[in-house]
Amino acid sequence: MKKITKIDELPQGQLPNTKLRVAAYARVSTDSDEQLESLKAQREHYERYIKSNPEWVFAGLYYDEGISGTKMEKRTELLRMIRDCKQGRIDFIITKSISRFARNTVDCLELVRKLIDIGVYIYFEKENLNTGDMESELMLSILSGFAAEESASISQNSKWSIQKRFQNGSYIGTPPYGYTNIDGEMVIVPEEAEIIKRIFSECLSGKGGGTIARGLNKDKIPARRGNHWSAGTVIDMLRNEKYMGDVLLQKTYTDSNYNRHPNTGEKDQYYYKDNHEPIISREDFAKAQDLIDERAKMKCKGVKKNVYLNRYALSGKIVCGECGRNFRRKTNYSAGRSYIAWSCIGHIEDKESCSMLFLRDGEIKATLTTMMNKLAFSHKLILEPLFKSISQIDEESDRERMDAIDKRMEQLMEERNTLITLMAKGFLEPALFNQERKVLDSEIKNLTTEKTNLVTNSTSGVLRANDIKDLIDYVSADNFNGEYTEELFEEFVENIIVNSRDELTFNLKCGLSLKEKVVR
Repeated sequence: MKKITKIDELPQGQLPNTKLRVAAYARVSTDSDEQLESLKAQREHYERYIKSNPEWVFAGLYYDEGISGTKMEKRTELLRMIRDCKQGRIDFIITKSISRFARNTVDCLELVRKLIDIGVYIYFEKENLNTGDMESELMLSILSGFAAEESASISQNSKWSIQKRFQNGSYIGTPPYGYTNIDGEMVIVPEEAEIIKRIFSECLSGKGGGTIARGLNKDKIPARRGNHWSAGTVIDMLRNEKYMGDVLLQKTYTDSNYNRHPNTGEKDQYYYKDNHEPIISREDFAKAQDLIDERAKMKCKGVKKNVYLNRYALSGKIVCGECGRNFRRKTNYSAGRSYIAWSCIGHIEDKESCSMLFLRDGEIKATLTTMMNKLAFSHKLILEPLFKSISQIDEESDRERMDAIDKRMEQLMEERNTLITLMAKGFLEPALFNQERKVLDSEIKNLTTEKTNLVTNSTSGVLRANDIKDLIDYVSADNFNGEYTEELFEEFVENIIVNSRDELTFNLKCGLSLKEKVVR
């Protein structure tokens, strides 16, 4: 009689007599010492567990630490693991539970389906659930629903705790520029406090937010985390009650989809007077608020004040689209009458190398006015959706991840110093030293790149959002009269590209580039 041996179905891409490449995924939701100890235990557990199975080969451990599980796009290691699965490096994944893997049904089912399609299965230890054995998604859907409820419960408990701290005044959060958190108290940082005093002093002398920001950037004064200063950042600081020693709690809130919004009455707010040591006197703070309010009124009215005006606002801001040279202001004459015009320097110097002809000053300003009026008319269709999409960047999660990176970098630097010390004392062979040093340097390089990307993305998003909000406020004001002002140009336009005598491109400071036919 023939002997028949059953061969179980193997994952896609897995050949008989080859070992299963098994990876593990772990996550802790905060960066506390206790949670990091938990992460360490999970790492040791999975390495032992996978390596103890002779049919498996360890394909790596992926873990996220110090970040929220509710935002999958912030979980860099989970996303890296999925990429490795797609590239055929992993056949099977082990994780502690569904709640560690995904915090809502949609994310969980989407990931499971995606991995099953490429022949990669997941084993959830707590639920004893292997996606390779499922006949349907019903059980996973039910269990994922419980995980979503668990996440919502944890989030609700966290919100309740924060709410209680709002009520009793013990909540601090992230102190603003000029302060630091020491033992639960807001303490002044002297060198940053001097910058705060400078900002308020320049405001009281009549300078606007954009002018103050340009001065800080010109003097190479770093903002927090090395970012550039913007008009929006300066105005937010001038509006911050913390600098006169008070605290307004719950300025923003997070909705059920974990998106943050300004609190305009949806949630209770709590105001604490004389909460900590002030940097600015109440009198100076009140004067600054009056000046900002008055400036905003004049901006809406289009009032021209000498404090806003440069002699030639367009100087150095008009660029030839043909040769790349700047335009120069000139006085032209026609039929015995003079008028102001702007001419390409390249054309002035050599008409053969650049054929771009001049534009009248009035034509450029009328074209800008037309473009701004179009934005005012359609700001709800163009600017507000753009502002909303950029504002949804989860800055808090980015900051938490950067803090986690900083802590890990400190650990790696200590390990590297220890390695060098052992090598110097002759306790390590050169080959082993080089091998370990290479691993540490590689991780340091990867973390440095990740942090740079986080800073760049977060900074550019916040700055663009501030600039777009300023533009929306300007063009949507009821008393915006649609006329050209020097302030309008300086505040919102980065430069003008002259494509031809009949078409201009306005590059706005908020990142938009808008083409407009020249108005004559």
